[in-house]
Amino acid sequence: MKVVLLHGLGQTARDWQAVIELTLLPDVDCPELFSLTKRDITYPNILAGFEKSYEDTTGPFVLCGLSFGAILALDYTIRHPDKVAALVLIGAQYKVPTLLIDFQNLMFRLMPSKSFGSMGLSKRDTIRLSHSMRSLDFSQKMGEVVCPVSIVCGEKDNANLKASRQLKALLLQSELHIIPGAGHEVNKSAPQAVSVIIRELMQ
Repeated sequence: MKVVLLHGLGQTARDWQAVIELTLLPDVDCPELFSLTKRDITYPNILAGFEKSYEDTTGPFVLCGLSFGAILALDYTIRHPDKVAALVLIGAQYKVPTLLIDFQNLMFRLMPSKSFGSMGLSKRDTIRLSHSMRSLDFSQKMGEVVCPVSIVCGEKDNANLKASRQLKALLLQSELHIIPGAGHEVNKSAPQAVSVIIRELMQ
C-alpha cells in the first residue's frame, strides 16, 4: 500500500528520510508541498495542487502529515474519504488558532529574509501561506473522517498537546500516541516511533 508523507512548514521532504529508512516502505511518496502550485503560495493553491497530484491514484493510501502537513492531510481526507485508508496526524490542529498565526506572522516579519533559506519558502511566501490558513476550521467535519486515525504528539509539543487530545475525543476511531521526550518535529526527533505507528496501520 502506498504511503504519502507530508512535511511541515519549515521542513522539506528530506525531513522524512529517517522515517522512510526505518519503516522500509516499499511504496512511498514524499512531495515537496510548496512546489505543488505554480500560482501564489497559499493554502488553497497547495491543496488544489495536492488533489491534482493524486487524482489518478488507484487504491486508497496511508496519509501521514506533520503540522502544516497534518492540516493538509486532514482536509484531504475529509474531502476524499475514499482515497485514504488510514491517517496519521502529527502535531496537528483541526481549528487553526488565529492568535497563534498572527503572532507567528509578526515574528516572521521581524526575521531577516536570509533566515528563510532552509524552509523552502521565501519570507514573503511564508507570511502569505500562514495568513491564508487563518480561517481553517474542521470542527464540524470530523464525522466525515471514517478511516483509522493515529494522532501523534511529542510530549514537549505544548502548542499542540491540547488539540491532539481534543482530536482524540472527536475522532472516536482514533488512537492517541504521546511520544516521550519528543518536541514538535517528531519525524526528526523520534523517527522510530513514527515508523512503528505507520507499520501498525498498514497491517
